Amino acid sequence: MIRTLTLAGALAMALGLSQFPAFSQQYIQRLSGAVDELRGMVVAFDHSATSAGLTRQEALARLQGDAFEDNLRSTLAGSMARYDRLKSDYDQLRGQGVLSRLTQPWHFRDAELARRTWADFQPALPVSLDGLICAGIGFGAGWLGLSAVFAGMGRLLRRRA
Repeated sequence: MIRTLTLAGALAMALGLSQFPAFSQQYIQRLSGAVDELRGMVVAFDHSATSAGLTRQEALARLQGDAFEDNLRSTLAGSMARYDRLKSDYDQLRGQGVLSRLTQPWHFRDAELARRTWADFQPALPVSLDGLICAGIGFGAGWLGLSAVFAGMGRLLRRRA
């Protein structure tokens, strides 16, 4: 029974992780689009600030006073911070292979992009070498993880008996 559950869990993990290459590629494409979209706003704002002899932070600080300016400053600062974060993630992920991306999940941290990518994602059979490798890693991780869980549960039950 335990081996059957472990095998089922390992197969589920293999199936799930085999989708990572395609999902990560689609996420990176969306990430690139988001960076390109935000870049225009950031470059225009920075150009306006530089033309006025101000740094980005000084220009943002000048946007204060009434509710509109406060909201605009907050929106611009948030968009610029998101741009910096997304650009950093994109620069890290862009040249990486699938296995390198698999070891860096923190670069997939934009919840909105991940949610939109997942909403449009269509799972497929892992026919690429990367997909098969990820499936193997998922199977091994699932097998080892569930084996450890069941072994721990077995020890606890034996102690109580």
